[in-house]
This record gives sequence, C-alpha cells and structure tokens, in this order.
Amino acid sequence: METTGANTAPEFGAAPDLDLVTVPTRQGLEAVDIIRRGASRTCGVGPVLHDGSGDTLGFLVPSGTADAWDLPGSACTQTDGRGMRFGDAVSPAAGPTDWLLPPEAVGPVTDPEVLRAALGEAARLIEAADNCR
Repeated sequence: METTGANTAPEFGAAPDLDLVTVPTRQGLEAVDIIRRGASRTCGVGPVLHDGSGDTLGFLVPSGTADAWDLPGSACTQTDGRGMRFGDAVSPAAGPTDWLLPPEAVGPVTDPEVLRAALGEAARLIEAADNCR
C-alpha cells in the first residue's frame, strides 16, 4: 500500500467504515511516541483505543487496510463501523474499551504505512531494551 502523506480519512460521524490494527500495549505506546515525534514528516497518529485489561491498543486505520495487513505480532480487522461512535464524548461500545487518543483530540485515522514503520521501530527498540537486562 503506498502512502500519499495526505489524509483521505472519512469524516467522523456515526459508525464510519474503518479497520482496526491491534497490537500489544507496550509496542503500541512506543509506536504512538514514534509517530508523534515524526508528525512533522507524516500525518501523525489518529484515534487509538485501549482495552479494559490493558493488554492491547487499537489504531484506527482506513478501510481496506485489513486486506493486506501482514505484520507479525499484530492483527487488523474490518470494523464495518460495528460498535464505533464518533463525534461525541461517549466511549466506544466495545465493552471495557476506552480511548487512549480520542478522535476529537487527534483527528484523522493513522496512515497504515506510517503505523507499520512505527510498529517495526517499536519492536526493535523493545528488543534492544530487553536485551540490555
């Protein structure tokens, strides 16, 4: 998938058609930091969900991303708008899930290529840190 650097995300409203990339929390938090540090070169990070148990983060990405997503250690699923609500202060309707970065605070979805690169860098940083012990 080629990145254009332009945001082609749909306008947020009720139940947008988006995909969701889920990753372990530690890797996801590192990726958020990596994307935010590089935001001057990219579109930045979009809305991010965290599950109630604190095990995973979910990045909202454009619809169609799941068709070609193959990054080990992560999963990308089509939401088809199920359980997603935007444009108000209400948390997602997916049980004990809440926003780490809500749509109104960050705006557009995360570019999948930017996310893929950040997750790869995050995995390398985590591995290096773990090997220093």
